[in-house]
Amino acid sequence: MRLDVPVDHPQFGKPVRCPNYRPTDDYDRIERLRELSNLTTYKTLTFDTFQTALPGLTAAQNSSLDSAWNRAYNYAQNPQGWLLLVGGVGCGKTHLAAAIGHERVKQGDTVVFVTTPDLLDHLRSTYGPSSEVGYDELFERLRTAPLLVVDDLGAENPSPWAREKLYQLMNYRYSLALPTVITTNSGLDQMEPRLRSRMVDVNLVRQVNIAAPDYRNAQDSGRDPVSDLTIYASMRFDNFDTRTNATPDEQYSLNETLAAAREYAEQPKKWLVLVGGSASGKTHLAAAIGNAVKEKEGEVVFVTVPDLLDKLRQSFGSTGSNQYDTIFSAVRDTRLLVLDDLGTQNATPWAREKLFQLLNYRYVAARPTVITIHLHEWDQIDQRIATRIKDNQRCDIRSLRVRDYPSRRSNRKG
Repeated sequence: MRLDVPVDHPQFGKPVRCPNYRPTDDYDRIERLRELSNLTTYKTLTFDTFQTALPGLTAAQNSSLDSAWNRAYNYAQNPQGWLLLVGGVGCGKTHLAAAIGHERVKQGDTVVFVTTPDLLDHLRSTYGPSSEVGYDELFERLRTAPLLVVDDLGAENPSPWAREKLYQLMNYRYSLALPTVITTNSGLDQMEPRLRSRMVDVNLVRQVNIAAPDYRNAQDSGRDPVSDLTIYASMRFDNFDTRTNATPDEQYSLNETLAAAREYAEQPKKWLVLVGGSASGKTHLAAAIGNAVKEKEGEVVFVTVPDLLDKLRQSFGSTGSNQYDTIFSAVRDTRLLVLDDLGTQNATPWAREKLFQLLNYRYVAARPTVITIHLHEWDQIDQRIATRIKDNQRCDIRSLRVRDYPSRRSNRKG
């Protein structure tokens, strides 16, 4: 049969299966489609074989895998728009992308599954005299496929020719909203600007962030390589002291900030910034928020800025869950980020740039973020970061106007 579609539609004039002839009855055709889809190499990567509860992973990491499985499975049942799977090397992105392809092949769809480097190699090879397929034919097959799965976007050699070919391909599918699955372990801010602008279109693209380490080396990931929240497990709302030797003004400030922190933990939105002197209680409240959210939702990263920068520096050249991209992506993409002790006046240009990239991404994406800042650091924050923190539409700033806790316990005057 042929569909009644406009002339400029990619399915115009092309034969489609009769709705009365179920694709699941045609096993030979399914196998042929699987071969044409380049999925035979990934025949074991199905939804049934994807593990969402691996030993050695944290609860948040397993929760991330479970959420990714559900979102990928739901997309496979009704592929509309684009699905973008983002995560570190070996976290399961390719497995889920291939599983979507297998599911659609079962339903009779033609699927093209290709890694980005292979895609570009295939296009280059069509220029050779021995090529069995011409460039125009192959490019047309890719851009009009009912479902295109592009694996490992960002791993290609970013030559001008490669960037242009990828843009032409993706822009065509973007313009027609053709179902497309993309996996990448590169940050969106590192992509070619024209591609990135399409990836962040929330009207078409559903982004799934997988906050899990290397799927193939889970046994080495017993300790979270990024978050230090377990160190602050004892810091809760119910043991935050607002009374000991506190003046009426100090009690008011402590109770007001405690109430704001409790409210934020109930429904984390936007940014909450806690400003105060040393030992004023800002880290305690930030950790209490993290612990409360972790108990409910699981996905929280708590890290001090100096520790984060040390981890990033040490991660260059590392592998598995300790590699740079994995750590930076885990912090950038987490459901809730608690960034303790933000201060940039003594930071190197590299450190300032990394902090800006991290916070600017979360600012633009409106990701819930809690930040603590020492009172003396407040006027020294990098201006690019300060302008985002001072945006009262996105950020709630709370000041703890109190003496340090040791002084209050000993009842010394500040």
